[in-house]
Amino acid sequence: MPAITASMVAELRAKTDAPMMECKKALTEAEGDLVRAEEILRVKLGNKAGKAASRVTAEGVVAASVNGTTGALIEVNCETDFVSKNDSFLAFASAAAKLVAEHNPADVAALSALPYEQDTFGPTLEDVRKGLIGKIGENMSIRRFKRYADGGQLASYLHGTRIGVIVEFDGDAVAAKDVAMHVAAMKPAALSSSEVSAELVEKERKIAAEKAAESGKPAEIVAKMVEGSVQKFLKEVSLLDQVFVKAADGKQTVAAYLKGASTNVKGFTLYVVGEGIEKKQDDFAAEVAAQVAAAKGQ
Repeated sequence: MPAITASMVAELRAKTDAPMMECKKALTEAEGDLVRAEEILRVKLGNKAGKAASRVTAEGVVAASVNGTTGALIEVNCETDFVSKNDSFLAFASAAAKLVAEHNPADVAALSALPYEQDTFGPTLEDVRKGLIGKIGENMSIRRFKRYADGGQLASYLHGTRIGVIVEFDGDAVAAKDVAMHVAAMKPAALSSSEVSAELVEKERKIAAEKAAESGKPAEIVAKMVEGSVQKFLKEVSLLDQVFVKAADGKQTVAAYLKGASTNVKGFTLYVVGEGIEKKQDDFAAEVAAQVAAAKGQ
């Protein structure tokens, strides 16, 4: 079995908020597998272990560009929060979003090859990116983008520069904007329960099965418990089934709100800066020790 290091324990703790010793036990049981260890903690500790799972682990911004029924959402990353506030970096991200909307590039490489000039750099977006890296002194990259141009109405919402949403809809623009804000706040995984990825459902089913098995109840009862847990999960992560954040009674679902506003949401895109990216954790003590050792060797 691989050695369970302090850095592995720290990484699992950062993802789950679970106690240090529980993290170490879970990693030991999972033989060092971080994904499996996280599942074990969720079985033992319930939702407490998943609260920090969505913490961002990289810096950057989300930018949007919407013009009528054409729009785009893009995530551009950098190394530090300081650079994510840099005017040149923000201008670059905004321009990249506009280029996606206007030119429909097939991928990041095609987007990077489009004509663009900024801060004396050019003639392509990629040339500007490289120029800004040299000027600012920090690496930056275009991670992902989503373009809409199918004729549906679009509503966008940016929560600062770290969370961005585009909603495609037919109907009332105010209602669509409200739903875009709801998406930013509640972070649904899909529009409806039928659209939640099979992988995500299977992972939740596995966790529910392990938790139910610990109850010691008969198999038929366990099966019902598992199915109940999965259905509850689907409602929690499906936009239309979620309780609307502005619901006056605290019960109205997004679907009910949209029906009352005669509005139909056809889809949405949610980007959270750094979501799913592991950020390098610098060990200051180790760095100092290495510098001291190097100095002694001179």
